[in-house]
Amino acid sequence: MDSDRARELLRAERARIERSLRELQHTDTAEPDDYVGDPGNLASELYQDELDEGFADDRRQQLAAVERAEARLAAGTYGLSIESGKPIPDERLEAIPTAERTAEEEAAQR
Repeated sequence: MDSDRARELLRAERARIERSLRELQHTDTAEPDDYVGDPGNLASELYQDELDEGFADDRRQQLAAVERAEARLAAGTYGLSIESGKPIPDERLEAIPTAERTAEEEAAQR
């Protein structure tokens, strides 16, 4: 894959992930009086906070994958499997710019 195209894909992926992380940032809008008398009122907000934190963890892992891909691009190894060194098809990189292995290698990992 052309390095300019790879940079463009990784830039777009980074922007998507960072935007998603910003959207997941918690803003506490509840007032202390909102929970008086019924601790169950806390449940839905706590559940959402935990769910959002799980999503944020996933996005941070995706961001780390972008950083690894950017490092491979800088080193001249982007588009090559980190496992075998075989080329990763451009179609796969277009769909998953952070792909580290061929589809076959990835399937074997699972």
